Amino acid sequence: MNGAQAVRKKKSQAVLTTIRKDIWLYIMLIPGVLHYLIFKYLPMWGILIAFKDFNAYLGFFDSPWVGFKHFADFFSNPDFKRLLANTLTISFYNLIFGFPAPVIMALMLNEIRKEWYKRSIQTLVYIPHFISWVIIASLTYTMFNSGGVVNRYLMQMGRDTAVPFLTSESTFRGMIIGQTIWKETGFGTIIYLAALSGVDPQLYEAAIIDGANRFKQLWYITLPSIKSTVVTLLILRLGHILDNGFDQIFLMSNSLNRKVSEVFDVYVYTIGITRGAFSYSTAVGLFKGVIGIILIYSANWLAKKVGESGLF
Repeated sequence: MNGAQAVRKKKSQAVLTTIRKDIWLYIMLIPGVLHYLIFKYLPMWGILIAFKDFNAYLGFFDSPWVGFKHFADFFSNPDFKRLLANTLTISFYNLIFGFPAPVIMALMLNEIRKEWYKRSIQTLVYIPHFISWVIIASLTYTMFNSGGVVNRYLMQMGRDTAVPFLTSESTFRGMIIGQTIWKETGFGTIIYLAALSGVDPQLYEAAIIDGANRFKQLWYITLPSIKSTVVTLLILRLGHILDNGFDQIFLMSNSLNRKVSEVFDVYVYTIGITRGAFSYSTAVGLFKGVIGIILIYSANWLAKKVGESGLF
């Protein structure tokens, strides 16, 4: 046995020793691995129909190969620019208003000194995350329709007519962003609060001795301590810039606000499921995935350039 073989054997034995030592942890890992293999990786084989003219009667393998025809049709479609504009606009608003919201709330919760009060607030702000979009859409309709609570209050304040919150193109995006912030902000604070719990208390003690007030402690200690966490989550968020969430948009859209509410997620459902254009809709979905990968790698590269560790 030469030296290289001996090194490989030694490494294999070390790996087996580690597995035997933590055997139950690896057993607990099996369901998660199977989930990703069955529901994430195996279905990726289906993206091949984006390059075929899929026919259910001919089957997956016998459907004719058409190359990039569906991509060319999609990019030349008059709807493409509108879909891209709607998707990016909502994603941009979510990034500007929705992404900082959990950070701000986590910083506010971190300043609460009474533990029982802090935990009570956390419980209350976590609850909306577990409410389905169907219920949230129903609550929104009840509150903001022409005879809802909000419009009744506005009319009592002197407004002559009801505001068409649910049917107006000008209010649709604001409603979507408001729903997202209300539903996800509280749950999004979990990661940031975990990062804040790892900040060394001695740093705050030293800052107090040096005369730093609460704002300076926040600016010079708290924010730099969670900067890497914020950058990592921002990179992951950029990878989903073309994902606006099908459930929410579909439930809130209607024929009167369709011009601004139709995004890629809804378009894929409409074309692929209701009209049976499986190859075309798969091409649209693949386009979204490729753009997401490019954005993740670009954001990760940029983060490293400015001195952050990045995601990978």
